[in-house]
Amino acid sequence: MDRIRKVVNVVAPPPAKGADGRDQWPSRTAFILASLSGVIGMGNFLRYPSTVFNNHGLQWFIPYLMALCLLAIPALALELAAGNAYRGGTVTAFNKISRRMRGIGFALNYVGLVVSIYFIPIIAWGMVFFQKSFTSPLPWAGDTANYFMYEVVQAIDPDTSGTWIDYPGTALDGRLVGWNAFLFFLVWLCMFRGTGWTGRVVYFTMGMPLIVIIILIGRGASLPNAGRGIRMYFATWRSEVLSGTRIWQDAVGQVFYSTGVGFGFYTAYASYNHQFANAAQDAVLLACTNAFLEATLAFAAFGIVGFMGLQPDPDNPMGSYSLGFMTYPEAFVQMPGSNFWSALFFLTLAVVGVSSTFVMLDAVMTLIMDSAFARRWRWSRPWVATVLVTLVFLVSLPNCTHFGYYYLDGIDRWINNVGLVFVVWAECTCATTVYRFEDVVDQVGLRSFAIYNASFLGAELLSLIIGHTVSVPVGAAVGFGVFAIGAVLAVVVAKTPTVRPSARLFKKGRLTSIIYYLAFYSGNQLRHDLNTVIGSGSNWSLPFLWAPLLRYVSGPILAVILSLAYPSFEQLNNDPLHVMGFIIGHFLLLWCVAGFIMPHWLDIFIIEERRDDWKQPTAPCILRDTTEGEIAHSLETGSASDSLADKTQTPMGKTIRRDDVDAMGESIQRDSNSSLTVDGQGEKIGKQI
Repeated sequence: MDRIRKVVNVVAPPPAKGADGRDQWPSRTAFILASLSGVIGMGNFLRYPSTVFNNHGLQWFIPYLMALCLLAIPALALELAAGNAYRGGTVTAFNKISRRMRGIGFALNYVGLVVSIYFIPIIAWGMVFFQKSFTSPLPWAGDTANYFMYEVVQAIDPDTSGTWIDYPGTALDGRLVGWNAFLFFLVWLCMFRGTGWTGRVVYFTMGMPLIVIIILIGRGASLPNAGRGIRMYFATWRSEVLSGTRIWQDAVGQVFYSTGVGFGFYTAYASYNHQFANAAQDAVLLACTNAFLEATLAFAAFGIVGFMGLQPDPDNPMGSYSLGFMTYPEAFVQMPGSNFWSALFFLTLAVVGVSSTFVMLDAVMTLIMDSAFARRWRWSRPWVATVLVTLVFLVSLPNCTHFGYYYLDGIDRWINNVGLVFVVWAECTCATTVYRFEDVVDQVGLRSFAIYNASFLGAELLSLIIGHTVSVPVGAAVGFGVFAIGAVLAVVVAKTPTVRPSARLFKKGRLTSIIYYLAFYSGNQLRHDLNTVIGSGSNWSLPFLWAPLLRYVSGPILAVILSLAYPSFEQLNNDPLHVMGFIIGHFLLLWCVAGFIMPHWLDIFIIEERRDDWKQPTAPCILRDTTEGEIAHSLETGSASDSLADKTQTPMGKTIRRDDVDAMGESIQRDSNSSLTVDGQGEKIGKQI
């Protein structure tokens, strides 16, 4: 037994431990590759090319790059920075931001878990194609669509004659079940040991697809007439497409689906970095690498588009499944060496599918291993991985039935269009609203705080309802009007702040101070507090625009995208599988709201000594978790001209001096009676909403 254990330790070494006893990645490269393993998948190989094809032309990159910079990167930076700085999975890390965000952290894991349940069955379809790729000639030649639906998926058409759509085919397909079991075993093999083993696996799960991407690009671009398709992708401009809503909705959906924001694994994986890792730089690196790879890989797909003479059809848009399991296989039939290209493509699809799945399940593993019951009963990671993967496999079996294609489509549509968008909206909005809200209430009053945020959220809701029922311009006007009236009222009833804001633009007078505390304080203070950890040394810091982007750009845009998903449900409300998918997608709303109102129900997912991480003294503009009482702006910039000179008693009861030099270089001596004191006994700790 000892020999077996030694062999296992050599092949799959146990994870290294950080200074705090937490598992740690063997290198930054391992972390980056592991994160990219969760990103590079069907979203890059299939969804991106099909989405761009439906919105063909160079104009696609305008909404795509805007969504990448304004939505994906800020939210990705939040997830990475929280995991790095607060050393835990989504529930533990978000609890440190605010206990009201525990439910959002749980919902992030829920997204990854639900997607994992149907992701591997999709790859099982590809494995059937892989198996048949060794038959010559390829058996789907000339009738790829029917071969996919009735030979690979083994679908039985639903009965649409009644009030409700009926699905008569309920039996399991043994071949799909077998491939499903094999692929889930590979998932288990990649994740059972932890970061030490996963850090080695990802060199293959990322290395092999990158090599194949280069090969596929060369092959696609060298096909006859490939230039026509490539020109459609990269040399055609159609400005009129930008006036419609579809291209914008598709771009936002693609960016979130392909970058992996909202699936929970970024926070989990970042928690295995050392605490002072360069999270802001990692966010930009991961998002841009993903965008570059999928934009480059699309050359292969559009080479095939030109080769086959395909043209976009607005009435029959190409879907991810159509491209991956109909268009590509049909193209392989017409290529020299068709069996080789087919086998290589579907094998690569299996590798990226397995890697994406084990990364999402790893986030759930982190949630479990960080929990109180795992600590209390000393659960072993290999056993937890075994139980988790087995349960997910069993729950995935309905996707392997004769109605599995329709079942999968119903779940996928609503978990992505509703669930994923809502949970990212919730994390962007809450992180910049409830973080250290006690400081805001202390400075401007609870009434002012409540009016401002009620008008902001109410304006979003009203503008969307009126926009869909009356008209978009009327909805936008009503929304801006409600918010403007609420903001003015909040300023009028606000108290005069007693602590000057640290931001230069807002510390000159009473009005600007009130505006700062109401509109920007929570997000900006979160930025300062995170930067003291992730922005140390030569690391990149989160920029000053980061928090306003999350609250005033990302949040409203995501609310609009979320609202666009609902009208289509009226056409599908007689389909029981779509109704079930609609309900499953909305469980995310339940987790977020329940966690906000009753955060104690998630105590079990946080070890006892970290449940009160959210508590802190009411200390406006003072950096969190310090015993020196530093003013946020002065420590972050290192500029003496931006600090305050006062006598401050810290939470530990230690009295220190801080010098201030004004812009002209004169020394300012404040009266000791005006100093800010933070009670060492924590008398202001624990204020609640």
